[in-house]
Amino acid sequence: MLDSLEPIKTTSLKDIFVTRLEELILSGELKIGQKLPSERDLAEQLNVSRPVVHEGLVELAARGMVTLKPRSGAIINDYRKQGSITLLSSLINYHKGTLEPRLFSSLLEMRIHLETEFALLAAERHTADQLKDLERHLKKEDRAMSEVSDYLYITDLDFDFHLLVAMATGNMIYPMILNSFKQVYTNLSSQFFKDETVTRRVFDFHRVLVDKIKAGNSREAALIMKSMLEHGEEALRKLVK
Repeated sequence: MLDSLEPIKTTSLKDIFVTRLEELILSGELKIGQKLPSERDLAEQLNVSRPVVHEGLVELAARGMVTLKPRSGAIINDYRKQGSITLLSSLINYHKGTLEPRLFSSLLEMRIHLETEFALLAAERHTADQLKDLERHLKKEDRAMSEVSDYLYITDLDFDFHLLVAMATGNMIYPMILNSFKQVYTNLSSQFFKDETVTRRVFDFHRVLVDKIKAGNSREAALIMKSMLEHGEEALRKLVK
């Protein structure tokens, strides 16, 4: 038995409190600079204990959504200035897949900048084992094209390829950043993977990219990644019009 394992718990009151406050902040119902009621008053209004409110406010502060001031209480932040990567995940979940245009464009722009760098570094830093993982993945994609018609499986394969490239950079943070956006990226990209010609085109990009990584050609690897993501962006923008 592992002593460090704890019992699985259902959604806690603290998590429910945090989610509710996030929704009020992201919707604009709670305004930037607005002072929240005291912990005691919040606890009474929501019919929860003060420790639940306190822990929830600490969590919101860690996400950059509120500032906790001694003897003054919690103040609503401008999350665009003070939000963290954790808040970004909450923002994406709040929109439930229907991203507003600026957020949609910002995500696509960020992905191109980040993943172009991933490809460049993967070509320079990959290990022999990481290259084998990429080549094994290409074989999975080949089999999927001839044997699998499930576009959701194809979507997962595509995301896993990008994750392998991120891991091949040797940077511990890059794969975690990519994983933070898995839900929104797969929700969007699954729409154009319903078209087999798009799938084949994307998988062709993957094969060329792995060749460039294997050759250690960082400049060409970056250009291939950029071209692939721009192709994907063009397809996505047609879908969300």
